[in-house]
Amino acid sequence: MPTSKPMLVGVTGGIGSGKSTVCKIFEVLGVPVYNSDDRAKSLMVDDIVLVEGIKAAFGEEAYLDNKNLNRNFLAKEVFSNPSKLETLNSLVHPAVGRDFASWVAIQSNQPYVIKEAALLFETGSHNSLDSVVLVTAPEELRVRRVLARDPQRSEKQVRDIIGNQLKDEEKKKLADYILNNNEQELLVPEVVALHEALLTAAAKRAAKEA
Repeated sequence: MPTSKPMLVGVTGGIGSGKSTVCKIFEVLGVPVYNSDDRAKSLMVDDIVLVEGIKAAFGEEAYLDNKNLNRNFLAKEVFSNPSKLETLNSLVHPAVGRDFASWVAIQSNQPYVIKEAALLFETGSHNSLDSVVLVTAPEELRVRRVLARDPQRSEKQVRDIIGNQLKDEEKKKLADYILNNNEQELLVPEVVALHEALLTAAAKRAAKEA
């Protein structure tokens, strides 16, 4: 009998919400986690099709002489230029989707796996997942976290990023599970309880497919 693929669970949340912390807890619990943002950075250098697409759209200057991405140039190109940002996303997101599918294919013995991404709902990639976990936190706490983590950023920059991201109220309508990372409740027990719920959901799904 063929092995069914694992249940696909997305974990998302705005900047400073703590989605990476949540994913680290899932990893400790033995759940494989695919970090979309980290993989995107790698693919923009290693994926030949993606590299050629970026050069065609933004010119050879998009890459340095050592073949690394010219991040400063690209950031200036897309910053405050929605159409150019959309062009870049239209190249990167399909490449990440292909890479994620290849990664899932080698996780066939897992009940479920996690796709961590800042822009799950915005890109529509949540539609290809079985369920999505939204990590939330109050805006003031998120700003404090980011400034502590990235001291080179200004408070205005952080608030601008938050302002440009889809609001939590909208994301909550689309999410299947919500983790409130407000530092008032202990996060680890919340994630452990969610892990148990996801294992149960994965077992039910597998039983239906058997």
